[in-house]
Amino acid sequence: MHTLHVGLFTECYRPIVNGIVASIDALRGGLRARGVAVTTIAPGFPHFADSEAGIVRIPSLPLPTPTDYRLCVPYLRSGDRARVRGLDIVHTHSPFVTGWMGANYARRRGLPLVFTYHTRLEAYAHYVPMFERRTLERAAETLTRAYANVADAVVVPTDAMLVRLRELGVTSRIAVVASSIDVAAFAAGRRSMAVRALLGARASSGAGPEPVERLALVVSRLAKEKNLEAAIAAVGRARTPGLRLAIVGDGPHRAALEAFAAACGVADRVRFVGALPREALPDVYASADAFVFPSTTETQGLVIAEAQAAGLRVVAADTPAMRETVGLGGVVVPAEPAAFAAALDAALAAGRDQSAVHLAQSRFSVETQTRQILDLYREVLAANAA
Repeated sequence: MHTLHVGLFTECYRPIVNGIVASIDALRGGLRARGVAVTTIAPGFPHFADSEAGIVRIPSLPLPTPTDYRLCVPYLRSGDRARVRGLDIVHTHSPFVTGWMGANYARRRGLPLVFTYHTRLEAYAHYVPMFERRTLERAAETLTRAYANVADAVVVPTDAMLVRLRELGVTSRIAVVASSIDVAAFAAGRRSMAVRALLGARASSGAGPEPVERLALVVSRLAKEKNLEAAIAAVGRARTPGLRLAIVGDGPHRAALEAFAAACGVADRVRFVGALPREALPDVYASADAFVFPSTTETQGLVIAEAQAAGLRVVAADTPAMRETVGLGGVVVPAEPAAFAAALDAALAAGRDQSAVHLAQSRFSVETQTRQILDLYREVLAANAA
């Protein structure tokens, strides 16, 4: 029997740590567990070597802006060309260099092309300040539409993103498949006083085992588009005694956020933890009391699924995508500090929500995503062969 061979082409991969990388790795692991051969084509990074097989690194150059991302060079070294022969499906995760590299590979070999829409590119126009913002937004929308319409099928994580792509003029088939997480791993996190101390919460001085201080958690890249100011300002407006906010992650906006916390008078109650290894995150979620997600630019928000799997109540900014992702596992509120403060007070008063674990299992498991993606692969392969 022929083993299905899938090529995952991505602009963003390890050693970068973010939701896109996590979702690609979850898909990669799920497919391999079902007997699918997977080759991942991703940019090479200086001084980084992969510890496992099945990953092809292409040349890359540093970008002119301060970022961990790389400018890919669409070239396969001679020794790597044999490793990407025999693909049955090309599945791309970017409309940039690796995306067009994958699209050209599929076109030349008559293979179906599947594209996962991870990012609303127009939300990142502020990273190119030398151009007028709306011009860049239109260019990002044009690129998204042009690339998606080349694909045989586009995967989006929420119905809201299906609507969004149709509004942009995408006519290709669109399948809604939520990105997945290892629900069992996040549900197995252990609540730890040592981890709470790392996150900035002090232990109770009383005889009881529980701390007096309440700990809200953000896990995010520290970037302008993440709207983290709303979460920080909410700390100063909330009525919960002893409220602390831990922000796990790093990024170019960190210094500005630290200055903002100081200007709000809450610098002593906001802990900027920095980036942590992914394997440490289950205990981080388990050691918090509520989760805050203020971004309005996400297509899904994978960390929401992680928080729910850990039993945390979620307070998220009200967008169509977040209404879907949060579901019954939390609340969505206007993306401003007063609304976040009130909702956070209510979430902390209500305590942890173990029913959210079952919700995460039913919606965000690797097994569910893998089954849906394999069904899609079979359908596009059949249509391509017809």
